[in-house]
Amino acid sequence: MNAFPQRSIKNTLYGLLFAVLTLSATISKAQDGEKLFKSYCASCHYANEGVLVGPGLKGVTEKYEMSWILKWVKNSQELIKAGDADAIAVYEKFNKVIMPAQPVTDEEIKAIFTYVDESAAAAASAPAATADGSSEVVGAEVSSETTSPYLIFLGAIVVLIIVIGILRKVNYSLATVVDKDAAGDEKDMWSALLDWGAKNRKFVVLLVLGLIVLVAKAGWDAALNVGVYTDYQPEQPIKFSHQLHAGQNKIDCNYCHSGARNSKSAGIPSANLCMNCHTYINEGPQYGKEEIAKIYKALDFDPVTKTYGENTSPIKWIKVHNLPDHVYFNHSQHVTVGQIACQKCHGPVEEEYTVGKQFAPLTMGWCIDCHRETKVQTEGNGYYDEIHKRLPEDLKAKYLENGVINVDELGGIECAKCHY
Repeated sequence: MNAFPQRSIKNTLYGLLFAVLTLSATISKAQDGEKLFKSYCASCHYANEGVLVGPGLKGVTEKYEMSWILKWVKNSQELIKAGDADAIAVYEKFNKVIMPAQPVTDEEIKAIFTYVDESAAAAASAPAATADGSSEVVGAEVSSETTSPYLIFLGAIVVLIIVIGILRKVNYSLATVVDKDAAGDEKDMWSALLDWGAKNRKFVVLLVLGLIVLVAKAGWDAALNVGVYTDYQPEQPIKFSHQLHAGQNKIDCNYCHSGARNSKSAGIPSANLCMNCHTYINEGPQYGKEEIAKIYKALDFDPVTKTYGENTSPIKWIKVHNLPDHVYFNHSQHVTVGQIACQKCHGPVEEEYTVGKQFAPLTMGWCIDCHRETKVQTEGNGYYDEIHKRLPEDLKAKYLENGVINVDELGGIECAKCHY
């Protein structure tokens, strides 16, 4: 008498494999929505109601049919040329800025808007702001150490194997009580599994291949994230608030980061620049005098007598954005010549950030996508006027066929432009 039938093992493992693959696909899809949003949408859109280059995406699925959204994302110009009233209204409302056609599938678009809707729901349940504009939860950190779904699946497999073993022992005990003679034919669980595997080699191969694919996918994802520090936000020596300075007080980014217009590096402002305002403003709405006093200490400044001493000390800011040594990036080329807004790479600093935070992944693929999608600002730019004079007429006609010239058409993805 076989107390643990081969069919039971087979059915259990089939169910386990199906559950693992189904859960893996579900979690992967949920994660893809955020990745896709950051790759294709975040440079021009917020996930909330704020306006960046284009409109905020919150509530879009309630305002428009999904079939219309799919067409708009894939080719907005086609809808506009067809005379679609909604498409024309959006185009004219946002200064007739052309939304590039996006190389995404219907499922990817739906995943993006699922992420947007979930973000909106999460924001609605977040702590309300206090009267001074600060959140009720201050300084909370979200751990980047999350449990991998693959570890969860592995744990589930172990638990199920244990359960199978327990059930087998119970079954064996019952069989022994009913028929002691059958106990002599009973096999232990390991032997039963080996026998079952020998008789079901195709399924075993399929199961092993499935596990190999899952492990390889986990390894591939981990390798792609090596050196990628999206959302990195270290604690700084002074709790400087971009929300307060760039958002509420409308201070131009280039006032503090003056190097962005004229040099490779945007630069970190010196404490002397802070004193242009804080010689007289010695108290803030959120931290009172505590944080501003750190500037005074660094400069050995007496706010009462308005005099400086000689016992100065540096403010040891922690670097946030760190490109590889073999990558060349020039702020002035993007800010002055390219006329790219700071938020394109650094995100909505005036709305969401207190201290510095890495918004974009800063991977090569992310940069290349931007160069392929970004229109070159040629109007009133002497640099490009000269470039166009040198451009042969046949190439000019080719590049201007769609009415715009993108960065990649002027050599923006040629290797030596960024690697030297």
